[in-house]
Amino acid sequence: MGGPSLALPGGADPVERTRVLRRAHEAFTRDGRVEPPVRAVIAKSWRRCARARVSPEARPRLELSGADLRDYRAAHPLARVMPLFRELVGAFAAHGAHLLAVCDARGGLLWVEGEPETLRRAERLGFVAGARWAETVVGTNAPGTAVALGEPVQVFGAEHFSRLVHPWTCAAAPVRDPATGRVLGAVDITGGDGLAHPHSLALVQAVARAAEAQLALLAPHPAGAARDSLTALGRDEALLVLGGRRIVLGRRHSEIMALLAQHPEGLSGEELAHALYENESVSAVTLRAEVSRLRTLLGAGNLLSRPYRTAAPVEADFTAVTRHLAAGAVSAGLSRYTGPLLPASGAPGIVRLRRRIEDQARAAVIARADAGLLTDWVCSAWGAEDPEVWRALAAALPPEGRPAALARVRALDEELGGGPQRVPRRHATYPQPARS
Repeated sequence: MGGPSLALPGGADPVERTRVLRRAHEAFTRDGRVEPPVRAVIAKSWRRCARARVSPEARPRLELSGADLRDYRAAHPLARVMPLFRELVGAFAAHGAHLLAVCDARGGLLWVEGEPETLRRAERLGFVAGARWAETVVGTNAPGTAVALGEPVQVFGAEHFSRLVHPWTCAAAPVRDPATGRVLGAVDITGGDGLAHPHSLALVQAVARAAEAQLALLAPHPAGAARDSLTALGRDEALLVLGGRRIVLGRRHSEIMALLAQHPEGLSGEELAHALYENESVSAVTLRAEVSRLRTLLGAGNLLSRPYRTAAPVEADFTAVTRHLAAGAVSAGLSRYTGPLLPASGAPGIVRLRRRIEDQARAAVIARADAGLLTDWVCSAWGAEDPEVWRALAAALPPEGRPAALARVRALDEELGGGPQRVPRRHATYPQPARS
């Protein structure tokens, strides 16, 4: 999947958007037809709901209460970061008449907190701790869909599959175990139309990353434990260390292993094919043949199917980079960033992941405003022609060091089309395959 799309485009009228979405929802629930402006992520979710026979009138199920609920959430890994969630989201939710919700990997709500009147409204639709809000139970909703996809998602009004939830808007991001990559649950903000804003989506993503960083600090990986590893940054052919063996993978096998390292919970054949092939007509037989060859190379017990996954977690260099950056350890993260992920790959899933990692690293460099880190970036093959980082470097240097950096900024501005007032072009590092 690519970066999460916004539920309400800039300048859109929420009232008009609600009207057309309700009409689209009615068309889908009546005859299965998806009409504009339904976003791709929502259309796919609706189709999953239809396949799961979820009713448009679905209500959640209360599965835990009382002592059972207290015991379950006390033992849940996310209990350790609940104080962080309350600190980063709780005050925002209370002041904005929104709710902070945290769910487990099955979409079961562990905590729902916020402004009292909003809590009472939520209770009437069953949005309470102990209720299961999985996509397969109540349909499209931010916490349930986020854990189903393993990706951040924002859901506005009638994008919810259940009509019961149409008055609400929510944004959620999954939280993963930093050691295994397994989805532990999701952090969610739920409320009114005001949450259909880029800030709410960015907030839950940042909070999820902060929670993962804190979990990593609370339970670091044992120093002496050997783990299988994948090195794929700055290389067209990844290096896999598996059970002490060093294996240089071919390009397609590199792509498969990178995708499985990013998704340790596994990928279905359909998901893996979608991430690998630009041509969606590629047959399932082609994918099975590729996986079969990779299984032969690795050993039958190391690559499992249904879903496709590695038998044991693989520590990838790119996941280590993103984990360091999320924890604020920018220097440590950049020391391991040896170049874009599989730079020659045009596989859609790799292209999206490559861009996401680059954007995170680049944003961290600019935000830190450290002259040394900025210099390292612009002196690299992927950052030498990045005018925004050169501009940040000029600002971070002492006055006597600025003229050369500013001259480089002016030269790049001219090359890219006309001075500092130009419309910014998306930065590029290595040549990138075209967007599909």
